[in-house]
Amino acid sequence: MKFGIDRLLADPALRAPLEGKRVALIAHPASVTADLTHSLDALIAAGVNVSSAFGPQHGLKGDKQDNMVETPDELDPHYNIPIFSLYGEVRRPNGQMMSTADVFLFDLQDLGCRIYTFVTTLLYLLEAASGTGKAVWVLDRPNPAGRPIEGLTLLPGHESFVGAGPMPMRHGLTMGEMGQWFIDHFKLDVDYRVIGMEGWQPEGPGFGWPESRIWINPSPNAANVNMARAYAGTVMLEGANLSEGRGTTRPLEVLFGAPDLDCRAVLSEMRRLAPDWLAGAALRECWFTPTFHKHAGELCSGLMIHAEGPFYDHHAFKPWRMQALAFKAIRNLHPHYALWRDFPYEYEFERLAIDVINGGPGLREWVDDDSATASELDELARTDEAAWIEQRRAFLVY
Repeated sequence: MKFGIDRLLADPALRAPLEGKRVALIAHPASVTADLTHSLDALIAAGVNVSSAFGPQHGLKGDKQDNMVETPDELDPHYNIPIFSLYGEVRRPNGQMMSTADVFLFDLQDLGCRIYTFVTTLLYLLEAASGTGKAVWVLDRPNPAGRPIEGLTLLPGHESFVGAGPMPMRHGLTMGEMGQWFIDHFKLDVDYRVIGMEGWQPEGPGFGWPESRIWINPSPNAANVNMARAYAGTVMLEGANLSEGRGTTRPLEVLFGAPDLDCRAVLSEMRRLAPDWLAGAALRECWFTPTFHKHAGELCSGLMIHAEGPFYDHHAFKPWRMQALAFKAIRNLHPHYALWRDFPYEYEFERLAIDVINGGPGLREWVDDDSATASELDELARTDEAAWIEQRRAFLVY
C-alpha cells in the first residue's frame, strides 16, 4: 500500500499543481516515506519548492516530552527555511506564517482520537486558510485505531485545543476525511485536496495500521499500535491523579497506576460492575516506578492493557468504556479518593482537566454518582455514537 506522501512523490501528475508555488509542510517525526525518508527531505529532493515548515505539539523533531512544553520557532540549519511552531507562542497559524506559502501540505500521523491535538491543528490550519485562496492538501495516513467509534460527543461551549468540534472521543476517520468534515461542519472556504492512500484496508490485517509499515512515534509517548488502540481511554488519566505510565517505557498503555491502590481489587470490582466492558483485550496486573511525572520514584500497582496479538478483538475492544469503568471501580472502593487532577490543562485554566478531555462533565459526573450504573453511561454513549456514525458516513473515503 501507499500513504499519501508516497503517492505524491511517485506521481508527477499529482505534483504538477505545485509547480511555481511556494509550499509549506506541516510535519513531525512520523512524517516519513515508505523508505523512512522524512517528508521534508523527500519533497525537496523531488524538486518541490518548500519555503517553510510547521511543527505541531511536541515539535517538528518530536523532542518535547510533556503537554504544555512549548517549541520555539527556528531556522532549519540545512535548508535555511523557517520552521514555525504551532505549539509555542501561538497554536493557530498567524498571518505572517501563512504568508510564507501558497500551498500547505499537512502530513501528520494521527491516533484516531479527538483529544490528540493534531486534529485541532488541522482545523486551525483550515480556518487560517479559509477565504484566502491558499490551498491545504492532506497527505493522508492510516487511522491506527481503525473505524470503530466510541465516547460522548463534545458539548457546545467545551471546545478547546483537545476538543476541536462535536465528535466522540474515538472518531474513526483519517485526517483527510476529518478535513472534509471540518470544512462542511464549520462552513469553511478552502481550496482543499486529499492525496489519498492506495490500498488502505481498515478492516484488513492490522485493523487500521498496515502490517507492511513500521511504527514511528508521532509523539514521544505514542510508542506502538497497542498505545494507539488504548489511547481513547488511557488519555483520560491525564485528568486524574493516577499514573498513565509516563516515566516508564510503556506510557498510556495502562488503565492506571498508583502507590495507594490494589490493582487486583480494582479489577475485581470492574468485573463485578460491567464485565462486558473488559472484552477485546487482556488486562495484566503490573507494578512500575515512574522515573518522572506523577508518582515519580514510587512503586505503583496498576493494570496493563494488551490490545494486541491473540488477545485483541477489534470490534469488541472499548477503551473509553474500559477506562471509565476503572475510574468507577476506584470510586466505589475508595469514595473519598482524590481522583480528579486540578491543574491547567492544554491552556484551559478554569475547567477540570477531566472535563476538558471529555468535552463536558458527563463522564466525571457518572463516576462520582454512586447511584449511576454502567447501563446509564452506555445508553448515553450509544446515542452519541449512533449519531456520529450517520454524520461521518458522507465523508468516508476508504
